[in-house]
Amino acid sequence: MNRSESKYFNTAKKMDEAFLTLLEKKDLAYITVKEIYAAAGVNRSTFYLHYETLGDLLAEMVTGINEQFLAHMKKDAAAFIERLRTCPREELYLVTPEYLVPYLGFIEQNQRLFLTVLDNAATLRLDQSYEAMFANVISPILDRYGVTEKDRPYLMAFYLQGLMTIVSVWLKGGCAEPVDYVVKMIQRCVKRSEEGR
Repeated sequence: MNRSESKYFNTAKKMDEAFLTLLEKKDLAYITVKEIYAAAGVNRSTFYLHYETLGDLLAEMVTGINEQFLAHMKKDAAAFIERLRTCPREELYLVTPEYLVPYLGFIEQNQRLFLTVLDNAATLRLDQSYEAMFANVISPILDRYGVTEKDRPYLMAFYLQGLMTIVSVWLKGGCAEPVDYVVKMIQRCVKRSEEGR
């Protein structure tokens, strides 16, 4: 990366940080472009060099969150997805420490970001991220278990909302409990729901 590219990305990062700080204080509907570029210490034209609208900034932030998480997980996505299609069925259980510890560790290291994301889930279009996860990760698992198309939306809503609620409670408590405790709590909830089937 050359110096001008580095400056471009550093400026974008400043605007991302300014935007997150503003989101912590007020709803998106009340945030202006002027507040973002002023808080970032850049001028109006710099904002518009990077983004056309606040929606573009939001979309970039969600993409950035996903990229950070994937980098944190250090998984080869293609190999991971292929493994879902070919591994023994008993290995399809994704609420294991292998997957949850890095996920929760990433959230713990980025508490401020995730609290803001949780509070602005609709605005940040997290449903689109879930749809991508559904298509790329969960759908092959459900294929392997023969879950019907009709049942899938209900099953996924249950698991995703449950997981996000547990993470939300943990985050709002300042991540006071250790990651291992939260992993065990998620596993207990999933196991009980599966026993009820």
